[in-house]
Amino acid sequence: MFTGIVTDIGRIAAISEIPAGLRTRILTVYDPDGIALGASIACNGVCHTVTAKGRDAGNNWFEIESAAETLQLTTVPSWKVGDRLNLERSLAIGDELGGHIVQGHVDGTAEIIERTDHPESAFFRFKVPADCAPFIAKKGGVALDGTSLTVNDVDGDTFSIFLIPHTLAVTTWGERKRGDRVNLEVDMMARYAARLAQYTGADSL
Repeated sequence: MFTGIVTDIGRIAAISEIPAGLRTRILTVYDPDGIALGASIACNGVCHTVTAKGRDAGNNWFEIESAAETLQLTTVPSWKVGDRLNLERSLAIGDELGGHIVQGHVDGTAEIIERTDHPESAFFRFKVPADCAPFIAKKGGVALDGTSLTVNDVDGDTFSIFLIPHTLAVTTWGERKRGDRVNLEVDMMARYAARLAQYTGADSL
């Protein structure tokens, strides 16, 4: 479980193919002594299990493995050595819930179709897969590349957000541009509400 509050920007040091999919080594400020093997870390919003960790030449690192479903639903296949990733360690009991409840279970990818920079903010508009659009609501929460954000408005299968300078500075969002694809996780409560409505409707027939 995560909150969508990014706590480090990691950098990809190596990517290799493995029978199950891809193995990625990520450089981080996180102390490897404080990371348990098997721990969960959200990498650009995708929950991954730490399979190895260490320290080389003064650089802290951990490794993750991405299997078929992750490769199908997320931006992981497009990652390259040198790319920067938004990182968040899993929520501990007693931690501040500064964003919203994020599971790290990506629903699909959203395409940035517009970016407009203003003196005190940056405006982004996204196009989402048709099956994700019903779960995105005006003023609701959404996780994009692991960042908890508030939806500004919704129009069919597109929606917009505004980012303040702080968010642009402490995440990878300052680098994002029109045409980029980002990992999308809809609000967990929206999923359950839709499922409940589906069965309530079926029972009333």
